[in-house]
Amino acid sequence: MPNYYITLYKLTDQGIKEIKSAPQRIEANRKALDAAGGKMIGLYATMGEYDYVSVIEVPTDEDAMTGMLGMGSAGSVRTTTLKAFSMEQFAQMVKKLP
Repeated sequence: MPNYYITLYKLTDQGIKEIKSAPQRIEANRKALDAAGGKMIGLYATMGEYDYVSVIEVPTDEDAMTGMLGMGSAGSVRTTTLKAFSMEQFAQMVKKLP
């Protein structure tokens, strides 16, 4: 089964100063994700507490963690990542309940 993650992003001071290059950074991150065997299902610029929200699919938790650490270490964003489960996965979990 695939592993899904929802990530909430906040721009850092550096990220907002370099906002004009954000589309290029996002595309570079998308290509790195593809190269690691992952897939970006969606990425949205948002208003409110978070500046972006993404939904990605990657092979392992370790791949997700590596990607988030890489983005964080670049200095433009801080992330909060949530592991997500499809409704099919959720239904299988619920079936195991006593």
